[in-house]
Amino acid sequence: MIKSIKVQLKPNKKQNSLLFQCAGTARFAYNWTLDQQQKNFEAGNKFLSDNDLRKQLTQLKKIELSWLYQYSNNITKQAVKDACEAYKKHFKKLAGKPRFKSRKRSRPAFYHDNIKLKVTERHIQLEKIGKVKLAEFGRIPPNSKYSNPRITHDGLNWYISVGIEMPDMTINKPASEPIGIDLGIKDLAIVSSGKKYKNINKAKEVQKANKRLKRLQRKASRQYDKIKNKQIKGKGKNLLKLEHQINKTYKRLTNIRTNHIHQATMELVKTKPAYIVVEDLNISGIMKNRHLSMAIAEQKLYEFVRQLAYKCLWYGVELIKADRFYPSSKFCSCCGKIKKDLKLSDRIYKCECGNVIDRDLQAAINLKNYPQSA
Repeated sequence: MIKSIKVQLKPNKKQNSLLFQCAGTARFAYNWTLDQQQKNFEAGNKFLSDNDLRKQLTQLKKIELSWLYQYSNNITKQAVKDACEAYKKHFKKLAGKPRFKSRKRSRPAFYHDNIKLKVTERHIQLEKIGKVKLAEFGRIPPNSKYSNPRITHDGLNWYISVGIEMPDMTINKPASEPIGIDLGIKDLAIVSSGKKYKNINKAKEVQKANKRLKRLQRKASRQYDKIKNKQIKGKGKNLLKLEHQINKTYKRLTNIRTNHIHQATMELVKTKPAYIVVEDLNISGIMKNRHLSMAIAEQKLYEFVRQLAYKCLWYGVELIKADRFYPSSKFCSCCGKIKKDLKLSDRIYKCECGNVIDRDLQAAINLKNYPQSA
């Protein structure tokens, strides 16, 4: 099993500048590849392979692109390959048509050769950049076989992510009772055992950060209006500071929400249940509802299911996704009767058999019994 590890880098000023230059080199090679493919298509020729384009770029380096010799050859090679792969996915209808990367809007990122990557407990040696300090010591095991190292910038910090071959994580503990999980907006998750995982967006820490974000955004908006009305010329230092503070606040909110999901999913999987059942939610469809889209986005339900899936794989737990149209909330967990007129506003389920239960808890119980009913 290949496990991905992502660690923050702590470059100095010179290294930070070199990292941005490497990302710019990758963006240039990617855009150059797209341009060559478009010209080739307009001429009525066949699709150019990444091997042919890389040879062509090597020849150009000797004539007019000599500045590329300052940077690792693997950056441009992989960027060309990535652009060709993007076109192949487009031809297979797995993705949209590749677009040119903008200097302002695209995320700075580039590839690093896995063979030339040298890792110690506290530092990582990057080609033509030097020894860069790691924010977390010992997180990336040294003297390992690394796959697909990528260096990215999120607007605040630089990160390196690598894939490492790891043995499957197992717990020598007998399988406990299966569990069903109902995901929602009021609470993040309701388990069939009765345990609830709270909505972290209701926490004081998140609400305080949200208030700060709105305040900073209003302040920045006034500056943008002044630029638009030509009262001031371009972005000043104060506006750049504001944008940095907004990015930091966004990052803080994302980290709080993601950490909450990590803790919840790990706690569920470590109980070593016989199996876990979740709903196959149509997240993209739900997001089209303008009344729920913001709440769904902040709750990060897709991320919850994604983390649960790979952690179940680590611990050898079977994850079952119930059918999208399975009426888990409308089934009575006692008599099995379906209440067709159940509304979203009905938070308590009342059945003719005398069963009175929270609708989310009942949905979780029905999901737990889904394999038997399917």
